[in-house]
Amino acid sequence: MSLLLEVKDLKKSYPTGTGGRLEVLRGLSFTVQRGEVVAVVGESGTGKSTLLHLLGALDRPDKGTVRYEGHDIFEKDDDELAAFRNRSVGFVFQFHHLLPEFTALENVAMPALIRGVDLEAARPRAEALLQQLGLEERATHRPSELSGGEQQRVAVARALMNEPGLVLADEPTGNLDIKTAEALHKEILRLSHSIEQTFVIVTHNPALAEIADRVLHIENGLLL
Repeated sequence: MSLLLEVKDLKKSYPTGTGGRLEVLRGLSFTVQRGEVVAVVGESGTGKSTLLHLLGALDRPDKGTVRYEGHDIFEKDDDELAAFRNRSVGFVFQFHHLLPEFTALENVAMPALIRGVDLEAARPRAEALLQQLGLEERATHRPSELSGGEQQRVAVARALMNEPGLVLADEPTGNLDIKTAEALHKEILRLSHSIEQTFVIVTHNPALAEIADRVLHIENGLLL
């Protein structure tokens, strides 16, 4: 394994209604190796989702650095950060956020379309990902025609579309039944092992944390 992500002294606070600041992250430092599955656990409100937003460059920290492949991502301007998010990071959320008017294949291809690739050029990669995740026969179905587990697997395929180095997942099995969640756990492990896909996953699910190579516990904005 080689170093993919290095986080150092990451701090983030938000203004309160009384004119003060609420400290959410209070100085987190850790590394993530390429191909590693890292679970982030902790009580609600401890900063887990805030951490994912910073790792994925959806927000900027008050202090600290996030180095991806050796480069501080927050030295980039907003346009460069948008390109970084599109090309280097995949996102999977608890609620899949598929676009209802598009087919499964079109939803998977969306990150490539946003990058400027046309659908026909993106189609082979999207089809291959659907096949990898056992959804090749559902390619022309819209989200409303898919089960919850199928929708979440489409979301995973979409996250992988641009071959990102890092996939960030926020409670990816929180909306699934136990059997469907277990199937998604196996997919995450398979992808980690077969293509060295790196995952950082926020979860309250002990079974999902159990499959991780490493678990980060956050309490009061700090790592235990």
